[in-house]
Amino acid sequence: MLCTQNILSFLIGSLFLGSFIVALWPSKYQQGMKIFGLTLSFFVFVCSLLLWVWFDQSTAKFQFVVNFPWFSSFNINCTFGVDGISLFLILLTTLLFPLCILGSWYSIQKRIKEYLLCFLLMEAFLICVFCVLDLLLFYIFFEGVLIPMFVLIGIWGSRERKIRAAYLFFLYTLFGSLFMLLAILYIFVKTGTTNYEILLTTSFSSFEQKVLWLAFFASFGTKVPMVPFHIWLPEAHVEAPTPGSVILAGLLLKLGTYGFLRFSLPLFPEASFYFTPLVYTMATLGVIYTSFTAIRQSDLKRIIAYSSVAHMNLVMMGLFSFNLPGLEGSLLQSLSHGFVSSALFLCIGILYDRYHTRLVKYYSGLVHVMPLSMIILLFFTMANIGLPGTSSFVGEFLILAGIYQTNTTVTLLGGTGMVLGGGYSLWLYNRLAYGNLKTQYLGMTKFSDIKKNEFFSVFPLIIGTLVMGLYPEIFLDSMHMSINQLLTILLN
Repeated sequence: MLCTQNILSFLIGSLFLGSFIVALWPSKYQQGMKIFGLTLSFFVFVCSLLLWVWFDQSTAKFQFVVNFPWFSSFNINCTFGVDGISLFLILLTTLLFPLCILGSWYSIQKRIKEYLLCFLLMEAFLICVFCVLDLLLFYIFFEGVLIPMFVLIGIWGSRERKIRAAYLFFLYTLFGSLFMLLAILYIFVKTGTTNYEILLTTSFSSFEQKVLWLAFFASFGTKVPMVPFHIWLPEAHVEAPTPGSVILAGLLLKLGTYGFLRFSLPLFPEASFYFTPLVYTMATLGVIYTSFTAIRQSDLKRIIAYSSVAHMNLVMMGLFSFNLPGLEGSLLQSLSHGFVSSALFLCIGILYDRYHTRLVKYYSGLVHVMPLSMIILLFFTMANIGLPGTSSFVGEFLILAGIYQTNTTVTLLGGTGMVLGGGYSLWLYNRLAYGNLKTQYLGMTKFSDIKKNEFFSVFPLIIGTLVMGLYPEIFLDSMHMSINQLLTILLN
């Protein structure tokens, strides 16, 4: 029977069990396998909504806690729990995976078993990352996500450079995480535990905090990614299949900001204040540099990839404002970016599946032959800019309000990046939608608009973007107590 005590173990167990079933599924029954994968991922999403329904907004304590003994003699146990910081990241995870499977229903035709296996395992690992309450297990799941994504890029990538992109993604992010592993080992030797709740009550010296913070920064800063650790991201996006890009932008980039919010800030508060100028400098550089870089790109995916880097660096600014608007805005913007950037990559995938090119110069006048697709793309282009009424506006407004309380110069520079974002977003949409149709380049005389499976893969993201933009309080109410508790730790 599903109840509050076992819902987390049920969600995670369902995905691991489903992965095992897919691994045993006869390869010749591909249609049945896809139906099973979609049904399971949708079922997990519906069940995950119960986390929100049953969530107690009046407390900052972890809820739905489950504990499995692992190395009990070393105070290392498999403990899971949900609070206002992790709740919506789990819901975002369970939402995006069925949409990816549905959106790629016809485009992915080879090795269906391995494809679904990668997706189900990656979803399970991501849920574990967002709710595990042990540092060592966090590292294991944090790195475990890399393996299915590495396989996804290497096998189902779209071009010849996919192997290089897969290795660049894997090795670049793995190398940064090795410093975090060393830091976790030091913490275990010093305190005798890796339990998160116990570590919150443990104090480190000023020097220890700074060294440990830098070790965690090497890992989380690469995942965000912050400039100059962003080199792997555009290459990975360009070579990954559309569902891989959706998960990469919508979820994997959130691992970095979640890591800062969950671990770096509360465990090393003194070091977090000390390194704030460094973060502000790198984040400001990241917002402006990647915005200018996006303007000069010719590949559709690269433009959205650099846009993602700019948005996530804006999130980093909000995280280190150390006030309620900045922190809540950063979490909201992370969720909004999961909706908007995922939808933009799905829209680009719709074009690529038809015309087999992502070069901007070959597109023009698509509004004449794909009107519904262009309306959807226009909506998410406006959301990417931060149009009032969309989710991005709320997140960006709160972030800038938070930063303004601490540093007006950074606020102005961050706002400049947003203006540049509006420039390249509108330029891109104008190039795609308007003008004369370039049939001679696309090599087609018959054009088709969005299919049913493609429409239903982006429609929930439209709803999410509008609901968060028009009624942000239903999200803010659930995260408010957890963010307040984090601020109490930071400011005391």
